[in-house]
Amino acid sequence: MAKKQEQPTKILEREYIIPLRKEWLKVPEYKRANKAVKAIKQFIVRHMKIYDRDLKKVKVDPILNNELWFRGIRKPPAKIKVKAIKFDNETVKVEIVELPEHIKFAKLREERKKLEEKKKAEKEKKVKEKVKEEPEKKSKEEGKEEEEQKEKKESVREAGLKQAEQVAKQVKHLTEGGKAKEVKVHRKALTK
Repeated sequence: MAKKQEQPTKILEREYIIPLRKEWLKVPEYKRANKAVKAIKQFIVRHMKIYDRDLKKVKVDPILNNELWFRGIRKPPAKIKVKAIKFDNETVKVEIVELPEHIKFAKLREERKKLEEKKKAEKEKKVKEKVKEEPEKKSKEEGKEEEEQKEKKESVREAGLKQAEQVAKQVKHLTEGGKAKEVKVHRKALTK
C-alpha cells in the first residue's frame, strides 16, 4: 500500500526587501535577470539559515520568477519584496509579497476555472450514479437507432469540416497566403 506523503509544516516565515542592483551590475547586461534569481537564492540561503548554504533548497515561485523576467533579461528590478517560508524538510519557498494587478486577475480567473471544473466533475458523478441506478429500459432496437443517429451526426460534422477546409484553401489561393502581392518596379539603366 502506498503511504500518504505528509506535507511539510512551516517552521519560519519572513518578509524581506532584497536589493538586486548591486548584484546584477557585476555581470554583463545579457546575464542580469539570471544573476537576479541567483542573488535572491543567495540572500535567502544566508538569512534563513540553510545548512551548507545549498541553493537547491531554495524554490522560487513562478510568479516571482515571471516578475523578475517581466522587462527582459537586461533590465530586472533593482529591488523586490518577497516572503520566504521555511519548511521542516529544510526547503524554503520564496514568493512575491505584492502581486501586480494583472497577476491578481489571472489568479482569480484560474481559481474560477478550477471551481467550474470541480462543479462539472460533481455533476458528471451524479449523472453516472443516476444512470447506474436506473434499470435498462431501452430495448436493443432503440439502442441501434441511437447509434445510427450518432453516426449520421458525426458524418455531417465531418462533411462540414471538409467543406470548410476546401473554402479555406480557395481563399488562401485567391489572396496568396493572406497577403496581396506587391509589384516591384524595375528601373532600367539609361541608354545613350
